[in-house]
Amino acid sequence: MNTSNTSLFEPDDTFRDHFSAVNEDGKRNWFYPQKPSGKWHNRRVWFTILILTLLFVTPFLKLNGQPLLLLNVIDRKFIIFGLFIGPQDYWLFGLTMLSFMLFIVLFTTIFGRLWCGWACPQTVFMEMVFRKIEYAIEGDAGKQKLLNKAPWTSDKILKKGLKYTVFLTVSFLIANLLLSYVLGVDELAKIIREPIQEHLPLFTGIVIFTLVFYFNFAWLRDQACTVVCPYGRLQGVLMDRNSIVVAYDYKRGEPREKLHKGQSRSAGDCISCFQCVNVCPTGIDIRNGTQMECVNCTACIDACDNIMDKIGFDKGLIRYTSENAIVNGTNKLITKRVIAYIAVLVLLWSVLAYTIAVRTDTQTTLFRAPGSQYIENNDGTVSNLYTFKIFNKTNRLVHPEIRIEAAGGRLQFAGNPDLTLEGAGMSEGTVFIIMPKSQLKKRKTKLQLSVYQGNQKLETFETTFVAPEE
Repeated sequence: MNTSNTSLFEPDDTFRDHFSAVNEDGKRNWFYPQKPSGKWHNRRVWFTILILTLLFVTPFLKLNGQPLLLLNVIDRKFIIFGLFIGPQDYWLFGLTMLSFMLFIVLFTTIFGRLWCGWACPQTVFMEMVFRKIEYAIEGDAGKQKLLNKAPWTSDKILKKGLKYTVFLTVSFLIANLLLSYVLGVDELAKIIREPIQEHLPLFTGIVIFTLVFYFNFAWLRDQACTVVCPYGRLQGVLMDRNSIVVAYDYKRGEPREKLHKGQSRSAGDCISCFQCVNVCPTGIDIRNGTQMECVNCTACIDACDNIMDKIGFDKGLIRYTSENAIVNGTNKLITKRVIAYIAVLVLLWSVLAYTIAVRTDTQTTLFRAPGSQYIENNDGTVSNLYTFKIFNKTNRLVHPEIRIEAAGGRLQFAGNPDLTLEGAGMSEGTVFIIMPKSQLKKRKTKLQLSVYQGNQKLETFETTFVAPEE
């Protein structure tokens, strides 16, 4: 997004020549953001409480005996608000993910990186959990800097040891939370009730993810957003001049000038106090315009509003707004681009809703056995040999029964197959379809078969029956 206005001032674009997280020597800049406070921060605190409550409660919620949300990528089993998506429904999962990605594009086009600042787990845990722990143990930014530069005294060892112990404990909880979404709380609970040696792979996974989260929140931190996550780099493509972002009103703020008591002021409202920079967790200067590193955490809004309030200026020098709102005083959220996204998204959701509505609990394939011929029986019937597979597309036990709908037709299974299907399970076998010759008027006849569970019809399918020509 271009935030320059040459009629007001000539912007300094030198900040784009370097990455804020790296100094001129190529070493990492470790950021010590000041403790945020203010109206927007308080709102984020309450929203974080809601988000964390949902995150930790959802794995325990069940619908019809199944988890409300399960993302088992290992076994390719997903449950999304009661809808089970198994290995046979990869296309349904793909359509769901495509809809989700388009929704992200639409949401970002309108609201910018609102997700990053308010609901992204990385930001929620880093800024509202781990950073809070750090402030509580080590103090605000200035005290943290002094502590890191200080020699290793007993006080420093105690504070650092306590902080990293708490970090490790919280990382352990997050690792268990993640695996509860992947495996389910019932599977995860086995490691508590049963000997660890019986669940070494699960225990190893918990240990590995604990270390990963500890590394992320204790060392990687802001670089998870600015280096690892691709979302920030895509915002330049997804957003436009009408997107709502955290932005500095340069028309009101420029030119910048320090505040001098007793002197008349002809400059803009920005007094170059650098409070917006001091509270930024990614170390940027929001006055340079929208940048890849900005996660829209609102810390700079509160910091600037606090200063404006103290010096008697109007709040909102930094606020949620758009480029067009700053330049023209108007903003148009619903643009042709947004309408196009909405139209495609509605179409995808309609297709998704229809496929879910007509989706059957089972999926049966029935093919004539390779190389087999029809058999004319002495009782005036004709037999064809078929191989079949029945897939259970639910996560519950199914007792299917295959029936032929054609008059006079019957099925004769090879052996005595058990068609009972476990959740997402599969059963296969061979079966003869036997038809009266009198019912067969041509060489190839379409036959309709159905799968029942009790008196409930689960699905209907067709196959081709071959008979001698008359």
